[in-house]
This record gives sequence, C-alpha cells and structure tokens, in this order.
Amino acid sequence: MENYIYMDNSATTPVKEEVLHEMLPYFTTKYGNPSSIYSLGRQSKNAIEVSRERIAKVLNAKTNEIFFTAGGSEADNWALKGIAFANKSKGNHIITSKIEHHGILHTCEYLEKQGFEITYLDVDEYGTIDLKQLEESINSNTILISIMFANNEIGTIQPIKEIGRIAKENGVYFHTDAVQAVGHVRIDVNEMNIDLLSLSAHKFYGPKGVGALYIRQGVKIDPLISGGAQERNRRAGTENVPGIVGMGKAIELAYENLDENNAKLIRLRDSMIKKIFDKIDYVRLNGHPINRLPGNVNLCFEFIEGESLLLSLDMAGIAGSSGSACTSGTLDPSHVLLAIGLPHEIAHGSLRLSLGDFNTEEEVDYTVEKIEEIVARLRSMSPLYENVKEVK
Repeated sequence: MENYIYMDNSATTPVKEEVLHEMLPYFTTKYGNPSSIYSLGRQSKNAIEVSRERIAKVLNAKTNEIFFTAGGSEADNWALKGIAFANKSKGNHIITSKIEHHGILHTCEYLEKQGFEITYLDVDEYGTIDLKQLEESINSNTILISIMFANNEIGTIQPIKEIGRIAKENGVYFHTDAVQAVGHVRIDVNEMNIDLLSLSAHKFYGPKGVGALYIRQGVKIDPLISGGAQERNRRAGTENVPGIVGMGKAIELAYENLDENNAKLIRLRDSMIKKIFDKIDYVRLNGHPINRLPGNVNLCFEFIEGESLLLSLDMAGIAGSSGSACTSGTLDPSHVLLAIGLPHEIAHGSLRLSLGDFNTEEEVDYTVEKIEEIVARLRSMSPLYENVKEVK
C-alpha cells in the first residue's frame, strides 16, 4: 500500500532484498532435496549448513547445537515438551512467568494435564521477574526454567544472565524464548548459561515459517517429530531450504549493523514517547523505561478502547497493534498488562508501536499527530473523560 506507515515490526518484518536474493535460487535452480546424495541434493545440504553456521556464530554456539523448526512457537513447544518428557524420571516441575508468549503458556497448560507442575512467576510493574522468587520456587523436582528474553508486548528485557546463573547453580535446564530478542540484542548462550533458545526468522527481516531451537550439547531432550533422519534424528521432515537460507542471511545482516540500527531505533522510540507525553494527557508507558527492546513503544490511553484507536490509525495509513499478533483476534485485555497490575479498563486502551529499520523521524511525527487527533476524538465521546475534565 502506497504511503502506508508500518509500525508493527514485533508482529512481523518485511523480507529484505538481500535476503530474498539469496533465497530465490533455492526455489528454482537449486531445488534439490537435502537428503539426496547426488550433487543437487548436496548443494541444498551445504546451503543449510552455511545458515546453521551463521546462526551459531551470532549466538556463540556450536553448529551442531542449532536445529531448524517451522518457527518460534514450534521451537517453544519442542523445548518444553521435549525437556519435560525426556526428564520426567528426574522431576515434574517447570518454572515460567505470567507474561510469556502463548506458545509457552499454552504448552504449560498442556503439560499440567500430563501431570507436570508449573510455577508461574509474578512480575513487577515493569514486567521484570523477581530473582528471589525464582530461587525460592526451585525444588528437588524442578527440571526446567523457561523465561522469555524480551517481552513481545511491552518490550521489557529480563535479567537473562542472572537467571542462567541461578539455573546452572541449581542443576536446572534454562530455556529462553528469544523470538523478539534475536536480531535486536546481543546474545551469548555460554556467557548467559542458556541451555535452549527459540528464535524466528520473520522477526529480523527473514521469511515467515522458519525458525530454530538452540539446544546445548548434552541436554537430554526428546525428538520433536519422528519419521526421518533430518536434523540429526530430532526433527523429521524435508527441510525448508529457501527459508533456512533466508534466515541465515537475515541474521547475518542484523548483526553486521546491530549497534547502528539500535542507536537509530532508540532515538526514534524515545522521540515518539516524549512527543506523545508532551501532547496527550492520561497516558502511561508500559514496560521498563530503560531495559526494553530498542523499537518498542507500548502505551495505554485512558478513557478509550484500543481497538477503536487501531482501526482509526489504519484508516490514517498507520499499522500498529494492541499486543501480541497471536491474540489480535480476541477482545480480552492483554494478560501481560494485567500481570503488571493494570486494571481492565486501562489495559483495554493499549497501543503497541514497534519501530523497525525502515521507519523515519517524519513517520514518527505524522503518527504522533494522528494519535493526538484520534485520542481527542475518541475521548470527546467518553462520558468518563468529560467527568475527569470537569474535576480537573
């Protein structure tokens, strides 16, 4: 759409031209099945291994610790179910948080039905877990801690290195859903004592439908899919070669210019937040003010409905969201915003704008201008806001 401003990069990102260029031959001329032993198949197999090396490099992992999946939710499911069932003779207790992506929360609900016990950690007003509560929750039956690296809605980055230390000291596996973090934050799985890590290509300008799970060598985990020897007998099925190639190129590009891109995003993010607070009253910033993803802006506007704001922004040519793309079809308030202590009526007025590599200062200014106009119009129809104005 011409002149459309896209500010929902936490939901997905466009595939960069360099990424698409590297993918295209694997749809047409380099189409061999990686499991075939002839040269066309070996060509595809080699391309997969190049991508595996690229991903391992940015995580400071070994190439044989990277396993390809169909995306982040699949990687999350594999990490939790695979660890749970492979280690149930040692214990049945898993620790996670109340603000995880539903790929984690719904998997935990499934595991509870299978006899596993789940502890859901609280978070503070910024969405950060309490390390003391984490330590106190570990018991002799604890086999896994799964805490997301950065929240997909409010952008808060967790104290991952400290969580990894606690897990290691207690002999517990540590998994992190890093879908929002990879491509935007520097990650060292060894320094941070991460045993398993989920990532997804379409969050850092790669294709949709492809992701990976990092599994530290020696971790005891059940296979995800049976039926073939792909991914070293752990995830059967013919590999998505073009997608894997695109993910490898995308992650390489992301980390080549990470500091420069983050500096730009932080400048745009902070500029947008300041301008909105200068122009609009009764607004709240959600998430940690400093320890947050570079492009994340999550706000609540009192006395309006977030859905009405989103639809009006769309009519003005601006794409945003009210939270996770995976729950955009529901009218329930965000479980993340409720977990940080917001009442339902305020949580309903949420807006998430996630900036990306292609956004500009001019787009930020236009978006702020439109938000100011839309919020004023919506509030003019709110009796609650009229009462507050009279008191004020």
